[in-house]
Amino acid sequence: MALLKLGIPKGSLEAATLELFAQAGWRITSHARNYYPDIDDPDIRCALIRAQEMAPYVERGTLDLGLTGLDWILESEARVEEICTLTYSKASNRPSRWVLVVRQDSPIQRVEDLAGRKIATELVGFTQRYLAARGIAASVEFSWGATEAKVVEGLVDAVVEITETGSTIRAHGLRIVDELLVTETRLIANPQAMADPARRAKIEQIALMLQAALRARQKVALKCNVPAQCLAAVVELLPSLHAPTVSHLYDRDWLALETVVDASAVRDLIPRLRAAGAEGILEYELTKMV
Repeated sequence: MALLKLGIPKGSLEAATLELFAQAGWRITSHARNYYPDIDDPDIRCALIRAQEMAPYVERGTLDLGLTGLDWILESEARVEEICTLTYSKASNRPSRWVLVVRQDSPIQRVEDLAGRKIATELVGFTQRYLAARGIAASVEFSWGATEAKVVEGLVDAVVEITETGSTIRAHGLRIVDELLVTETRLIANPQAMADPARRAKIEQIALMLQAALRARQKVALKCNVPAQCLAAVVELLPSLHAPTVSHLYDRDWLALETVVDASAVRDLIPRLRAAGAEGILEYELTKMV
């Protein structure tokens, strides 16, 4: 097949993306002052592209596949095929939110109060359409950065800014009025690439393995030995996809048990397993889960 052209988001998400691909099975190596990283797959060619520009390049077919936020897809109004959602920010596993922000002492209490006001944001097109859909006439200008500072200094009446927790916004003495958009990373493809059987198969392979890697990050495997008389009590404590795997040890009075559980549950689960009679409890990380 022809080389699959893959866009890697340049900037804050770049390192996390390379780490995710490595866990999924592809080693991608970036080079200083070079926008074309190496990848250990002869069927793929990589390019570093800003997330804000990814969707238009994929729409045009300059790229067959890329990773970018839902926000930038909506901003560009690009016609692309969304393959799957991938939440893998290193800062947080929570989706980001675009929020309307004002000073604490601002009279603006709701979106409708923006009528006749000036707003700064990097997400100009989306914000304009959001307001127009609600019949609100306001001036929306592009912000090249330091967006929050513009409302702090009174240069604009409000800003539309991205946040995960809102802590930075509150630290600057600002107030969130409303949430306009929840955004997560999307794996997107060019529709013509998806129409080609060979490239579609490769795209689906990448999507499957990336999702498998992310799913594995939320789970761990547990193994332990259990006296036969304690098995029922231990199994009752263990959540699993179906049922735990149980096998006899050489000593027939003991059994080996193995299961997969949520990583967040382990700190509470292991003490309970031990109290129920389990011994030799082992926890180990997973790399992929399909």
